[in-house]
Amino acid sequence: MKCSLHASTGVSISGLVNGRVISPGCPLVLGSASPRRRELLTGLGIEHIVLPAQVVEDEQPGERAVPYVERIVEAKRVAVEQAVARQKIDHAAILVADTTVVLGDEILGKPSDERDALRLLKKIAGREHTVLTRYAISIAGQAPLARTVSSQVTLRPASDELLERYAHTGEGLDKAGAYAVQGLGAFLVRAISGSWSNVVGLPTCELVEDLSALSLLGEFPRLR
Repeated sequence: MKCSLHASTGVSISGLVNGRVISPGCPLVLGSASPRRRELLTGLGIEHIVLPAQVVEDEQPGERAVPYVERIVEAKRVAVEQAVARQKIDHAAILVADTTVVLGDEILGKPSDERDALRLLKKIAGREHTVLTRYAISIAGQAPLARTVSSQVTLRPASDELLERYAHTGEGLDKAGAYAVQGLGAFLVRAISGSWSNVVGLPTCELVEDLSALSLLGEFPRLR
């Protein structure tokens, strides 16, 4: 089904009129393989399809956290835009995102295995760390809109044995910082200052604000 223009004359943040609303026939393209991001979008009632970005996410020597997530998200945006163009996917907009954990000046990415997961958990147990999520929304013919959201997370102290048992569950192997705030790893989380969904992988409050400002959501929330 082809995307069709809607009746709204709302002006987007970039100053251009967007003629498409996200719908089953005109979905949002989510450039991420993260099941957590997909669950968050589904919970919001935002129709989407998944087309993961294929980019190298290694940090560069001396690179700080904010420039790192900005660079990775820009690379993902370009990669997904190119894939959408090649496959001629009809869509309303593209969404890409990246989430990273920062302890002091150190970027803590995804663990390579259970041993590495235990190493990361030992670093952050009993301490406060920062979770950064940056996302970008891309609409054909417009400049992309991007935003970085920060949350502070405090984990409780835990014994090496307890952390090792959690690492062995494998839950944190595909997550920055090696834990899942929305899963079993919640037992480690003492406090969150800021957006909970940002720690999961997508700050839903800010995202809805931006999608609405871009005239992509139409009437929201929708009646079911």
